[in-house]
Amino acid sequence: MSTFMNTDPKAFSGVWVFCEQRQGVMMPTTFELISEGRKLADELGVQLSGILLGDNVDGIAAELGGYGADKVYVYNSPLLKDYTTDAYTKVITDAVHEFKPEILLFGASHIGRDLAPRCAARLHTGLCADCTHLDVDLNGYINFLRTGSSLDVDSMNFETKLFDVNTNLKMTRPAFGGHLMATIVCPRFRPAMATVRPGVMKKRDFDEAGVSKVEIVHPAFTLTEADIHTKVLEIVKAARAMVDLTGAEVVVSVGRGIAKDVEKGIAMAEELAALMGGVVGASRAVVDSGWMTADHQVGQTGKTVHPRIYVALGISGAIQHKAGMQDSECIIAVNKSDVAPIFEVADYGICGDLFKVVPMMIEEMKALK
Repeated sequence: MSTFMNTDPKAFSGVWVFCEQRQGVMMPTTFELISEGRKLADELGVQLSGILLGDNVDGIAAELGGYGADKVYVYNSPLLKDYTTDAYTKVITDAVHEFKPEILLFGASHIGRDLAPRCAARLHTGLCADCTHLDVDLNGYINFLRTGSSLDVDSMNFETKLFDVNTNLKMTRPAFGGHLMATIVCPRFRPAMATVRPGVMKKRDFDEAGVSKVEIVHPAFTLTEADIHTKVLEIVKAARAMVDLTGAEVVVSVGRGIAKDVEKGIAMAEELAALMGGVVGASRAVVDSGWMTADHQVGQTGKTVHPRIYVALGISGAIQHKAGMQDSECIIAVNKSDVAPIFEVADYGICGDLFKVVPMMIEEMKALK
């Protein structure tokens, strides 16, 4: 049984981000979380630190300063070269015992979704998974509700004891299959822990000056082979390449409107996306119907994207889908219903049959080539 006492919030200070790297390459989610962590740390008036595990990863630590980190705790060991739950859990929880951060964030990657729950259980604290929004400041949270929901916020009575105004992390995530948004707080235990979906948080502009200012720390730690009960025998790349929705500058998504000819609808979207230099996304209805795989899904229960151009074909625009794409720079929507909610967020709307409209779009794109 752990003797770690985490019930006094005042004993904890600082925002930490688990900095996920693979084979010495920092994952994009790390920069997004460092950027978001900077905002939270500024609201709390505390330091933002990254915790970086691996083997000889000092060379990628300073880059985190360019995105806002004040400090990076670096743990190097041959036993940390490949991710294993046992090793990473031990090092991170030992570090939390020693330095006591009040907030600890992970990316909701395969590694983050495996590691964060184990760390939370070991630390006897709460974890909110798959978050899409984070706030510390209560006014910021209220403004988020005003702009991101249809709630009558002004008539709501916020329990300041529960939210503790500006000290508790307010973690918002989809619930009940994406039909509701729930905000979770962890008022009695520290650190407050959350996993955050890739692509949700906006990455800050890189500041070269931060690279020279960031403090790199190499704490003493113990880790032996006896602490690790699993061994990585081989790393096998996926046979099918996953579509990179979050990194794409152009996303062409299809919805239930392709139902009358699914194969043709997807083929048209793929051709249009190729001509625009983009990738193909899908609504939840398309994925649930088995027409496309889950890695194409855009929305609260899929990927959050903010490309330069987002094209919605036959997507009605349920709030769950809009939450995953409404921050795109330019939104083009095609739908046969002139009252489809997607038009509320579209910069350009075309009311018509996508099977007639998209071929014309394809021809226009070809003419521009």
